[in-house]
Amino acid sequence: MTDKLTVSVLGTGIMGAAMARNLARAGHTVRAWNRSVGKARPLAADGVEIADSPAEAVRGADVVLTMLYDGPAALDVMRQAAGGLRPGISWVQSTTAGVEAIADLAAFAREQGLVFFDAPVLGTRQPAEAGQLLVLAAGPVEGRDAVTPVLDAVGARTVWTGEDGAEGSATRLKLVANSWVLAVTNAAGETLALAKALGVDPSGFFDAIDGGPLDMGYLRAKSGLILDGTLSPAQFAVSTAAKDARLIVEAGERGGVRLDVAAASAERFERAAAQGHGDEDMAAAYFASFDEKS
Repeated sequence: MTDKLTVSVLGTGIMGAAMARNLARAGHTVRAWNRSVGKARPLAADGVEIADSPAEAVRGADVVLTMLYDGPAALDVMRQAAGGLRPGISWVQSTTAGVEAIADLAAFAREQGLVFFDAPVLGTRQPAEAGQLLVLAAGPVEGRDAVTPVLDAVGARTVWTGEDGAEGSATRLKLVANSWVLAVTNAAGETLALAKALGVDPSGFFDAIDGGPLDMGYLRAKSGLILDGTLSPAQFAVSTAAKDARLIVEAGERGGVRLDVAAASAERFERAAAQGHGDEDMAAAYFASFDEKS
């Protein structure tokens, strides 16, 4: 198969738009669709063809890449695309869909004769725009050559977790990784909120941990967004973080473990979203520590 492919990107939010741009820059023919067409139109300046429907976007594609809100949204859009799909094409499913939803998506792929790849990504707006995402992928070895050019265009590295996307091994690893990311994000916000309540200059805290085992680049990055008031545009939105946190809690429950921190994280993200911070960076969960929107 040629390295230059026709790729359909369904979903052009923060991550999907960046992935579409990088695919076009790599020389692939890219057709994109988004439910809110206004989010897709700017991609035309990067050589991306904007489709009016999912079926139009996938017609003639070698690879379909989905980056939508959640599993049910991905399944709904792929059902809309069914009229344009042909058996044998590859479906790279990058939505953080949750373990249960992956089974439904894989079942749809089987019905349509698609080669299914469970391929969520780790990273936010900045690495997505730079094509430096970490791709976690599971799918058949014999079909990987067909999707490698796509994965290479959007990510710096691909970690293969299994040979059957339907088993959801990549999604399971993504949820484990996200549980850590969301916990650290909320811990950073609570630390700054406590410092404010106690009249402690945050710089004193950072000086105290500087260079030691408690110091962390991610802590400083998320704290910087809060302290500098640069929560927009979001690297990863509060509303999406809330969704992912709930998927993590549900996965834990199905596995027989209680995830108190993840449950608290979900509540904090949801509270911040209700205060009006849903479209801001997930560091805005900081505001959930206060009764009113600051």
